[in-house]
Amino acid sequence: METNKPKVIQNYEKLSKDIQEQIKLYYLEGFSEHLIEFTNPKGELVTALPFETEDKMYMVRMTVRRALEIVDQDSDFDDDGVLLSSRRERYEEKYAEVDEFDEDED
Repeated sequence: METNKPKVIQNYEKLSKDIQEQIKLYYLEGFSEHLIEFTNPKGELVTALPFETEDKMYMVRMTVRRALEIVDQDSDFDDDGVLLSSRRERYEEKYAEVDEFDEDED
């Protein structure tokens, strides 16, 4: 699918809190299994988490190790790396206008 959205390559920590929350809501069971590899414009191999909003396509730079650390250190996730239901409900209410979260992931 061809998209004309601006592409943003950024570290998770530098994303706004709103984008971080939307990513958590989209990837309810953590990030590590959803990482992809691509070559950036400098020809470097990058591992990143893809995330698309209405306005932008994000490639959130992180390694598998960092993805696991983020979830492990985030109080929004339980000990199994799953988003807590209370947080999920709060984020679903907050971002109700975003239809993407209503779709089941394969």
